[in-house]
Amino acid sequence: MRTGYVPLFLAAAAHAAGARFRLNQTYVGRDFLDGWTWETADDPTHGRVNYVDMHTALSQNLTYASSTKFVMRADDFSVVPPNQRGRSSVRISSNRAFDESLIVLDLAHMPEGCSTWPAFWTLSQKGPWPHGGEIDIVEGVNLGTQNLASLHTTPDCNMPQQRLQSGQTTSTVCDASVNYNQGCGVSFSKPASFGRPFNQQGGGYFAMARTKADGVRVWFWARGDRNTPQAISNPDALSVPALSRRRWGAPEAAFPTAADKCGYETHFDAHRMVFDLTFCGDWAGSAWPATCGPLNCVDYVNNNPKGFSDAYWEVNAVRVYTPY
Repeated sequence: MRTGYVPLFLAAAAHAAGARFRLNQTYVGRDFLDGWTWETADDPTHGRVNYVDMHTALSQNLTYASSTKFVMRADDFSVVPPNQRGRSSVRISSNRAFDESLIVLDLAHMPEGCSTWPAFWTLSQKGPWPHGGEIDIVEGVNLGTQNLASLHTTPDCNMPQQRLQSGQTTSTVCDASVNYNQGCGVSFSKPASFGRPFNQQGGGYFAMARTKADGVRVWFWARGDRNTPQAISNPDALSVPALSRRRWGAPEAAFPTAADKCGYETHFDAHRMVFDLTFCGDWAGSAWPATCGPLNCVDYVNNNPKGFSDAYWEVNAVRVYTPY
């Protein structure tokens, strides 16, 4: 992992004048092996998955890294016996946690296919969940093609139906104890923000900014999108003036944290970043019949290893900027 002190001047990540961020941490290639932890606990979303440790992941080629790429993937070579925990996969969490910050994910490929449930998200290091909050930046299931960004919080955090965003509000109650932990979500409007279409275009960029003044915002730009801010597509040139809303555009998802609706300091603290890939479970399993046909989701996971050949993350970089 690499630290940097090249200034990036952003107005609450392209919204409110005055907030300044600088590069704090960069994870590229082998940096992930030193700066992240491989989690092996049972999946809290009840997926048909066996999360393995780093040694196992490396030895089975479920994790590998070069100087410029980092890959995490599902086992696509084994039939899973019914008495085993599930198909082997990877879940990693950053060792460092960040409060107010801008996180930029440069992603070349995300897991796709029936039964898959990939996510890139953040959650409170202090916890216990949902205390301190959860922010889902990249998430979807099965054959979905539109990304969903969401918050999951303790009670008394609600979002307005209408706000400055280009995505579509799917739910407004962030309280994790309501609506079976649906959280407050926004479905992206830009095409190919998830799944196979995302991968076919060579991936893209996700950016999540969180500040006390303006709450949480998530942007997406496809690879090659001419509207991608230069600070995102060309991160080596990070000496730029405060970016205007005109340059960044409206976020796909906006979650304002007004004191009387969802106070930032009440519901959010320093978060670790998480990548994971599970199968079936609470969401992908329940959505399976509508998208993936008559087969049973768990049976599919157990008996079709080749169905997971495209179930992998290929990460170019994760960059974290913090205020100063």
